Amino acid sequence: MKFQMMPLLAENERKFKQDMQEAFQLGAENTCGKLEREILPERDIDQSLNMEGATAWQAMVDGVLVGGAITIVHKEQGELAFLYVKHNCQGRKIGQQIWQFIEMEYPAVKVWETCTPYFEKRNIHFYINCCGFIAVEFYNPHHRQPEDLGCDDGEHDPEEEYFFRFKKIMGNG
Repeated sequence: MKFQMMPLLAENERKFKQDMQEAFQLGAENTCGKLEREILPERDIDQSLNMEGATAWQAMVDGVLVGGAITIVHKEQGELAFLYVKHNCQGRKIGQQIWQFIEMEYPAVKVWETCTPYFEKRNIHFYINCCGFIAVEFYNPHHRQPEDLGCDDGEHDPEEEYFFRFKKIMGNG
């Protein structure tokens, strides 16, 4: 198995978005049952892709797109906007390889942050137990997310208000 990470190629952007949306949708449905609404609209991916300091990364195994990430980096601060592994490729430590690559790619970043919905037990396990993040905040109706996280567009299910915020302080700082 030959694993590679590289900046997202324009010819893979559509597939990257579709695979990410499918992974998020099926992940939510594995926990919550069949959903009538789209968990990750394309506009949310585009918003992250268009942020200052954003880079989209594609993960390839043996030349096949299997996942990726969107990072937003400003000097010593990093945000992991999205990390996904294609649904039928999960459980092969690809997510860990993606994260390890990101850490090596940005040695100047001292603090990484990311968020995940409260019901995504698989993600919570991944970020805490596999990547070394700590949960630092729990957003809910009594402790709302800051508007700059872009999660409250007025068109969401109240269950979407429940998110964990994670932080990882790197050993180089």
